[in-house]
Amino acid sequence: MRWRKHSDRMEAMKMSDQIRRAIEESGLSRYRIAKATGVDEGILSRFMHGSSMRTDTLDRIAECLGLVLRVDPKARRARGSN
Repeated sequence: MRWRKHSDRMEAMKMSDQIRRAIEESGLSRYRIAKATGVDEGILSRFMHGSSMRTDTLDRIAECLGLVLRVDPKARRARGSN
């Protein structure tokens, strides 16, 4: 998964979209991910269909997929200043 530079943030996928894509590309079933992360399978299914998910839950899923979530403090400041 490629994380884009701050200057590309308007074109970059949202974090949730990146996690959805990683789930799809992982080849793991939703059931297996749910069991490995402790996330309810229904919540995971709703997330895959566009619902939002808490950041701590996204972090557990990312870890299951071998990914690390990082918050870019510069990006947070930029969003808050617009």
